[in-house]
Amino acid sequence: MYSRICILTLLSILIISCKSEMSKEDQLIADAKAIHKRVITLDTHCDINVKNFTDSINYTQNLDTQITLPKMKKGGLDVAWFIVYTGQDSLNEAGYAKAYDNAMSKFNAIHKLVNDIAPNDIELALTSEDVRRIDAKGKKVAMIGIENGYPIGLDIKNVEKFYNLGARYMSLSHNGHSQLCDSNTGERDSIWMHNGLSDLGKQVVAEMNRVGMMIDVSHPSKESMRQMIALSKAPIIASHSSARTLCDHSRNLDDEQLQWLKENGGVIQTVAFTSYLNTEKHEARNKAMGAIRDKIVDSLDIKWYNRNEFRALDEDTQLKFIANRKKVLDIAAEQASQIKNFPEAVNVKDFVNHIDYLVEKIGIDHVGISSDFDGGGGIDGWSDASETFNVTLELVKRGYTEAQIEQLWSGNLLRILDEVEKVAEEMQS
Repeated sequence: MYSRICILTLLSILIISCKSEMSKEDQLIADAKAIHKRVITLDTHCDINVKNFTDSINYTQNLDTQITLPKMKKGGLDVAWFIVYTGQDSLNEAGYAKAYDNAMSKFNAIHKLVNDIAPNDIELALTSEDVRRIDAKGKKVAMIGIENGYPIGLDIKNVEKFYNLGARYMSLSHNGHSQLCDSNTGERDSIWMHNGLSDLGKQVVAEMNRVGMMIDVSHPSKESMRQMIALSKAPIIASHSSARTLCDHSRNLDDEQLQWLKENGGVIQTVAFTSYLNTEKHEARNKAMGAIRDKIVDSLDIKWYNRNEFRALDEDTQLKFIANRKKVLDIAAEQASQIKNFPEAVNVKDFVNHIDYLVEKIGIDHVGISSDFDGGGGIDGWSDASETFNVTLELVKRGYTEAQIEQLWSGNLLRILDEVEKVAEEMQS
């Protein structure tokens, strides 16, 4: 009888304890949801395909892309920076003309979305004040960034033209040296074109300061970044990079670069890109997924390209492959989930590990958030815009306050935008 009473007592204690733990977890999630709803969530890098900006196929629908309006609404992502991206090609008149046309097609697509396709759901913002005003109305916010200054060609007047079309940041190169500056990709072979910025690139930096466009250092080389900071009168940003100390990739910023950025007053937008977050986990899972992926590719009769092969493709083929890649990876992920002890995917915890490191290294004032959705980004737990809340939840679990979370999600980046605008006003006056 005595032992029976003891057992019942222990069971009661366990039940009460479990309920208490569940209550704490439920309360934490409730707190995170409240914070997520109150702060403005802003993602500085979302690639686009102009084929998804038509009257019949567009972001009002639940497309098979990582960014759509339904996914933004479901995940509570308030601001998406849509990217005018142009891959690097020949540095000649024909190459510049083609790049310019590509850039204009993407500007036109974004304007069509906000003006014609979904004006009641999303609006283009040009300033931090616009962001807050549009968000207060309950609408989603679109902003524009340029990935690769290649479309400028040799005409510096295009900087102001692109600014007038809504662009509020620009990187001067992408994967490959542009006419403006060297790319981080020069690390592969130690071949540099300009040893940093070209003469035209230096003029473009000054012009970006003058018009009020943020300078993005995510793709340019380390020496290019050093020279940009030395020349710029305004703070700079890294629109989608992470910490090189945690993941040794040339797209990430090392501790010296982070210190430059801090002294400049800029911000690094931590990017949810698997191979920039945890090399060991990424490679282990990638190898295991490769075996599954190859079988799927064969069954679907899809041509698969590795990263180096992908860079050499024309843009139409790249866009087609990106769509097929997501389809293949989704099927592969489903199959992998059924395999016991399959290598773990890079996830939100790995992502916030980089945020933690960056905050500790350079301070909360200099760190932000980006995804690189529809351009290769996305991790387990934040695989598309519909899962945006999971980032806030992990930040709450790590002990970040609401004020700090607000800084990380949008406050820091919008502050830089204001400061760049102020420098432009001073220069123009």
